[in-house]
Amino acid sequence: MLASLFREIRAVWRLSCVAWLILRGTIMVRFFFPYWSEALRRSLKQSWSRRLVSVLGVKIDACEATLPASTLIVSNHISWLDVFIINAISPTTFVCKDEVKEWPGIGGLVEYSGTLFIARGSRTAAARSAQAMAARLSGEERVVVFPEGTTTQGTTMLPFRAALFQAAIDAQVPVQPACLRYRDAQGNISLAPAYDGDITFGQCILAIVRTSGIRADLKFLAPLPASHSRRDLARLSETAIASELGLNLDPGALVVDAEDRPEDAALPVEEPRAA
Repeated sequence: MLASLFREIRAVWRLSCVAWLILRGTIMVRFFFPYWSEALRRSLKQSWSRRLVSVLGVKIDACEATLPASTLIVSNHISWLDVFIINAISPTTFVCKDEVKEWPGIGGLVEYSGTLFIARGSRTAAARSAQAMAARLSGEERVVVFPEGTTTQGTTMLPFRAALFQAAIDAQVPVQPACLRYRDAQGNISLAPAYDGDITFGQCILAIVRTSGIRADLKFLAPLPASHSRRDLARLSETAIASELGLNLDPGALVVDAEDRPEDAALPVEEPRAA
């Protein structure tokens, strides 16, 4: 009884801290980001992300890695929290769909913090998105995409979308695979951060703040040169990440390319969730 009451009080406290952080962060990026240097924006983005992860009660276990100034980071995708875990280690530009702007609270923060938004629905939109990503990469930015196109519980992986790798080829920058998983206090896979299936954003954040001992394991793997084809980049990244996470992949299900499936041409990065 007392343990349950303490858990609920702690959850309320964490939520209040998150709300205050989001409010401060939204004001900061909306009114001050345009006037600050890129170096200062990256530093503040990193420190803010670290603070958010901390108030949520999540610890980060990250391997040391020296990333180039410009690289396309590709990762498996479990939660909305992934964005802030990666930003806490290496401030980057994230690619997501327009619908994310409509998320309560966090949508405005994402919109004004330099996120690259992708429009769906046509090959023309896909081409514009790839060009925008390549321009950011050519400007010595680190850009992150989640090639699965949606989230999983972290116990499986979906085929990577090869079209998302074209920007690295166009900009002639390396692809940096990264793998992410969440563990509980006992070292087992934690499902609390999973933003999967019919779970809403509110349900997901409640599960996180009510759970103690969550640890995020983030590891950067060996980079891949842009000399590969986009299909090879997708296949090599996918297999490297799955191998590091200990997940089995069906060889017949690897890599989705827009040339094979026109409905994927609009580069869907993350399926929208109900708020």
